[in-house]
Amino acid sequence: MPKDHDSTEVESDFESIWLRLVNMVIIAVLMSMASSLLGLLTVAQFLIMLFNKRAPNEQLAEIGTTMGVWMAKAARYQTAASEVKPWPWTELD
Repeated sequence: MPKDHDSTEVESDFESIWLRLVNMVIIAVLMSMASSLLGLLTVAQFLIMLFNKRAPNEQLAEIGTTMGVWMAKAARYQTAASEVKPWPWTELD
């Protein structure tokens, strides 16, 4: 007996919601790691500025900007404001 088109769609939605949960858990772990890394970068940048006449390290500043963009994309996916998954599923802009 062939499956009804509607039941196939419901099964697909069911599978995709559980796959989304897996992605959300992975992203939550990555966000936690990113938050810890951001804390370390913050301390490092402060120490650099303290000993470098208030001049920040440009590379650390750029890393912070990139992390901020990634975290914003991740938060939008986590809260279902967007269906676009952050890196590593998409390009890191």
